[in-house]
Amino acid sequence: MTSTRTDRPTTGKDTVEDTVEDTVEGDAVTDVVAGTEPATVGVVAAEGELVATGTAPLVRRKRRRGGKLLDVLAPLAVLGALIGLWYAITYLVLEPGKRFLMPAPQDVITEAFLDGPTMEKIGEALGNTVSVTFAGLTIAIVIGMAWAVVMSQARVAERSLFPYAVALQCIPILALVPLIGFWFGYDFTARVIVCVLIALFPIVSNTLFGLQSVDRGQHELFDLHGASRLTRLVKLQFPAAMPAIFAGFRISAGLSVVGAIVGDVFFRQGEAGLGSLLDNFRSRLQGPELFATIIVTALLGFATFLVFGWLGKLAVGRWYDTSRDAA
Repeated sequence: MTSTRTDRPTTGKDTVEDTVEDTVEGDAVTDVVAGTEPATVGVVAAEGELVATGTAPLVRRKRRRGGKLLDVLAPLAVLGALIGLWYAITYLVLEPGKRFLMPAPQDVITEAFLDGPTMEKIGEALGNTVSVTFAGLTIAIVIGMAWAVVMSQARVAERSLFPYAVALQCIPILALVPLIGFWFGYDFTARVIVCVLIALFPIVSNTLFGLQSVDRGQHELFDLHGASRLTRLVKLQFPAAMPAIFAGFRISAGLSVVGAIVGDVFFRQGEAGLGSLLDNFRSRLQGPELFATIIVTALLGFATFLVFGWLGKLAVGRWYDTSRDAA
């Protein structure tokens, strides 16, 4: 349905004819104002709409009423489908004598999550893995951002250093683990180093991309004012790079958990983490305990991802939140 209203002011020769077209599509309403002079173009917004003026109309769709409910129901539906697939594999695919390989969800709950000694072991291992994860991630953030800043300041530095970052990412970490054990021992330090190596590259690449993505016109404005290299880095490049930097942080947060697990599996000395516990349950064919540890490990990775997503929203703000425009 389309309706048109034409207003003709009679205040002189500068009269502007505005045509307001209201287009109704389902539950979404779009209001656009078009004028004969570019300076008068704007948006007439209904309740909840964005009001703006400029040289082009800005269109904002109102969120559908059932959108928030759908955001909750869709993930729950996927979770239910995965649990149903889990039950199907356990009872329809596996023979009764092999169901210990993939115990049913209720067995994982009763024999692992509701078992006091098992949860005590998992809780202690979780604390050790969290320590390794955040220690390695912190070091990776410091090294990765410093590495990217150096490369962003000169083309020759990027050409000289970036290939080594790519090589570090491409070398299988399992090939480096024995060497790390020989050089640094088999305890906490070695686990942190493995965590750093796995989590480093996304921080380097995303930070470098963000620092180099500043518009050329803004660089020329800083040149016009005679800004120093440090001023340009702090006041121009870093603010513009924040979305990319925190995207790298979120990726590396999950990878740091993987690094901590890999270090636990290969380095047996020191305090045991979730990786050591996973290997113990696997060797003893303790299916419910093994699956419970896997679920806790996944939740740890999910939690670290959410933490850095929340920090990114605090640092960047809502100005870069493009998800608000999704219908």
